[in-house]
Amino acid sequence: MKPTRIRGRIWVLTGPDGQMYNDVDTDMIFHNRHLHITNLAEMGQHALGNLKGWEDFAQKCRPGDIILAGANFGAGSSRQQAVDCFRALGIAALIAESFGAIYKRNAINSGFPILTLPGLSQMAGEFKSGDELEVDFETGRLGLNGEREYQAEPFSRVQMDIYQAGDLFAYGKTLET
Repeated sequence: MKPTRIRGRIWVLTGPDGQMYNDVDTDMIFHNRHLHITNLAEMGQHALGNLKGWEDFAQKCRPGDIILAGANFGAGSSRQQAVDCFRALGIAALIAESFGAIYKRNAINSGFPILTLPGLSQMAGEFKSGDELEVDFETGRLGLNGEREYQAEPFSRVQMDIYQAGDLFAYGKTLET
């Protein structure tokens, strides 16, 4: 069984003005010039390579890190690589104020842990890259540096089932016909 509670170092996606990035589209996450890459292990090196100020993210992050993003993260196309590049890097979870609908579905179907934290953009100053965040997927509870708590939307039952199975296809095999 996969862990339902994780702890990791956070990366807060802020722009040059210090404000949290909103409307990060799939081309900023994984540029279309890399779409020829089909090997999951090779995708990670291009994560956020087209987002101003974050071009070197893949070289700085470590497995187990957690990303915090603003509203409408993953807007745009149905580019699966925009989810897979984070999986390739071993990112433990992605928390955003909201997600583009297709991105959200792709992440859940891939078994990649995402959570929604309403109002995150307004409280972004409370989080700093490098801080430690504990995340409980079942309850949505977020603990920042063991001092502050926040309430994200917990995994739905289906999201948890898909996450535990590994992905949507593996989950489908567990269902009785």
